[in-house]
Amino acid sequence: MSTSLRTDLALLDAIYHALDPVAFWIGPFAIRWYGLGYIVGVLAGGLLISHIAKRWNIRFTVDALLTLYIAAMLGIVVGGRAGYILIYGAGYYFENPGEILTTSMAGMSFHGGVIGMVIAMLIVSRLFKMPFAALADLVVIAAPIGIFLVRCANFINGELWGAPTDLPWGVTFEGGGGIPRHPSQLYEALLEGIVLFIVLQILARKKPPLARGYYLSVFLMLYGVFRIAVEFVRVPDEQLGYLAGGWLTMGMSLSIVMVLAGLGCLIYAIKTKHPQVGLPEPPAV
Repeated sequence: MSTSLRTDLALLDAIYHALDPVAFWIGPFAIRWYGLGYIVGVLAGGLLISHIAKRWNIRFTVDALLTLYIAAMLGIVVGGRAGYILIYGAGYYFENPGEILTTSMAGMSFHGGVIGMVIAMLIVSRLFKMPFAALADLVVIAAPIGIFLVRCANFINGELWGAPTDLPWGVTFEGGGGIPRHPSQLYEALLEGIVLFIVLQILARKKPPLARGYYLSVFLMLYGVFRIAVEFVRVPDEQLGYLAGGWLTMGMSLSIVMVLAGLGCLIYAIKTKHPQVGLPEPPAV
């Protein structure tokens, strides 16, 4: 390995070891980067949703945005936690129910969070009489912001690491056996966060905007493909391991479902060609 490659390896490894999972303290309460990732992601995403609604010339009120904020946080946290307990918990939390509501938020499932967010969007769309597909399109365009921040927080926490590697950017995570490993969290931050964000932003700038449900389909398919690719170098949860063949993981299986759901949404968007719409206009007084 060349000197420059060794330097790169040492730099990324040094960055990881210099970072503290706790961002700051408020009295006795620790504010962690992980929790901040969710909060900032939802807040920034809401601002982007409002901006896109204006660009598309569709109506989306402050009341609807605030309601979406609350519903999104509840849906993501409750769904993500419930998904982890049911999918990845392997019965542990049923034997230790006192740890289900741990304040560290340790143990969250992205796919469970997606289901929770879908339920939240269904509720908001019914409350404000806005088509679900139209609301979902707005939300998924902004979603990669939160994904990027949370994946970076996963890196800071030293969790969800990858398989051993001799590549120059390998990181020796605590609990990772003292050997350089793929920083799979950063791979996901790059693909599911930055790349997916750029693709959706490019599509969101089209005039007129693409048919209702199209953006949702792109999000589901691309996220699924990116997650499947990273799963080949990401170590699965110890309690589950590989599901089959020494390579199929739970995350990979759930992402395949996302890709298929995305294909279904794409067919819907192409067949129906419904235009993007916002909230209905209030009745005349």
